Amino acid sequence: MLTSEFSRSKAPIRNAALSMIAISVAVGLAACGTDGGSTSEPDDGPRIGVLLPDATTARWETQDRPLLNKRIRALCPTCTIEHGNAKGDVATQQQQMNSLIAQGVDAILLVAVDSRSLATTVKKADEAGIPVIAYDRLAEGPIAGHVSFDGQEVGRLQGRALLKAMGDKVPGAQIVMMNGDPIDPNAVLFKEGALSVLTGKVKIGKEYDTLQWRPESANMNMSGAISALGVDNIQGVYAANDGLAAGSISALKANKVDPLPPVTGQDAELSAVRRIVRGEQYMTVYKPFRPETAAGAAMVVAAARGENLDRVGKDEVRTNTGKTVPAVMLTPVSVTADNIKSTLVKDGVYTVRQICTPGLGAACARAGLT
Repeated sequence: MLTSEFSRSKAPIRNAALSMIAISVAVGLAACGTDGGSTSEPDDGPRIGVLLPDATTARWETQDRPLLNKRIRALCPTCTIEHGNAKGDVATQQQQMNSLIAQGVDAILLVAVDSRSLATTVKKADEAGIPVIAYDRLAEGPIAGHVSFDGQEVGRLQGRALLKAMGDKVPGAQIVMMNGDPIDPNAVLFKEGALSVLTGKVKIGKEYDTLQWRPESANMNMSGAISALGVDNIQGVYAANDGLAAGSISALKANKVDPLPPVTGQDAELSAVRRIVRGEQYMTVYKPFRPETAAGAAMVVAAARGENLDRVGKDEVRTNTGKTVPAVMLTPVSVTADNIKSTLVKDGVYTVRQICTPGLGAACARAGLT
């Protein structure tokens, strides 16, 4: 399902070929509605599609979507924004892509559920003259541009933090690796980066890939790891994001693992920051949402206007087609209890009051969150 930020009666079709696509996705188009945005009607302004992958990872709907909306509107007040969230389903996202192509949108910002499966639809958009900006994840197919963070550096930050937290238990410490969804190219990069730091320094007792990044799967897998390795034989947990960290920590606590081993994370979710303050999670990786959404909005607006993307994307990435496209590659930040205030609070992501709920007073004081 797609939702529109504005109402417009005009849905331009670029060429006759698109008419066939429109027929094939008529059901999808009929399901489109509004999400309560402005009711003003832009006069022939660009139409932009924003497709998010899931509602499991908190950042997509709580951070990326509102920040992208705000920045796109600031750059292009006459733009219409068509939203879709695939809720982790490839077929749903393919239908959403086909729907946007049929409507004749001017550009699409895509966070692919499965980059390989979406390649054909990305090609279809390209053939229809609709540029696709791969956001956060590098999509396969003829994309026009890319905005993301250095995925391998994310993994390296996690690996280094885990080694530091385990201290004198390294070398020889045994860890559990709770990787992300292998169909997400970022998950592959995170794992590669982490292994480049951890290999030869720790023993990987158990390793899991987590389909759709589901915390409940991480919980189940961690329970299995504890059963196989023993309550006292896990010195650290590499969790690729905060959701997997939450599932892992829940299983560790349920199985009476005490003290908890250091656990990594990513995305700086508010619940994860509170776990870090509480001492349950050692670190998270903060990928500043404002710079990423600002760059994504700038690139998709430029693409919708038919402008040269080189002015936005000063970096370059090579796609699976062998083509080099403009990119914005940002730097991730490691966050532990020691620097929450100088990173997340300083950047306005969260206030001290939001982080320091009742019961966290003493822990917040130790972290300098006063």
